[in-house]
Amino acid sequence: MYQSLLTNLENGIFTITINRPDKLNALNKTVMEELNVVMDEVYNNDSIRSVIITGSGQKAFVAGADISEFLGLKPAEGMEMAKKGQNIFFKIERCPKPVVAAVNGFALGGGCELAMACHFRLASENAKFGQPEVNLGLIPGYGGTQRLIQLIGKGRAMEFLMTGNMIDATAALQYGLVNYVVPLTELIDKAKSILTIINSKAPVAIRKCIDAGNVFYEKNKNGYQAEVDYFGECFETEDMQEGASAFLEKRKPVFKGK
Repeated sequence: MYQSLLTNLENGIFTITINRPDKLNALNKTVMEELNVVMDEVYNNDSIRSVIITGSGQKAFVAGADISEFLGLKPAEGMEMAKKGQNIFFKIERCPKPVVAAVNGFALGGGCELAMACHFRLASENAKFGQPEVNLGLIPGYGGTQRLIQLIGKGRAMEFLMTGNMIDATAALQYGLVNYVVPLTELIDKAKSILTIINSKAPVAIRKCIDAGNVFYEKNKNGYQAEVDYFGECFETEDMQEGASAFLEKRKPVFKGK
């Protein structure tokens, strides 16, 4: 179905693998277009409860963009590329279902930006993160300047952006860029174990957690008011009635996502 992606759905967990191992899974036009399409599948397929994004092989998650596609671009074309990339990554960030990055090696440039667009990140012990665009006379274009500051703070982010230096998985964990660091062989299983727990919760409540968390970064919205609104909306759901009843009856809830 896809030229550059592998997909697998098992127990409600949809794994998307960027499959260009000979290019260290670099992002090119095909990958970006297919990421856009596959996220539509995530939104529209009720069998998909949560998502893992990872890279093919043992060396790279995504080792940046395909630089050969940059040559000869004019400013307007560069802006168009960045806008399209941002819109695709917004689709990941705003996805109503949890999207987790399982970073299995190099996550550089657009790869680091892709990981940061996910709701949270896990890394293998060999993972390395970086925004080396300044080495090409560029800056990140797919949201990296904004999300990096959100995730690790302005001081560290500015050093990261201006030096182009990489950090290893241990530093990424220390900075809060990733939630866990595990051996490469355990990475996908760890991601699945977390998502299995999340998948057992009320889908509507999960969606509203994502929405409320994202509002924090929208400067024209009041996050506390959004929380009040989403909290109130939960009371009209079947899931809330089931969850409260199950708690009082000392049984496990059976959520339907309604």
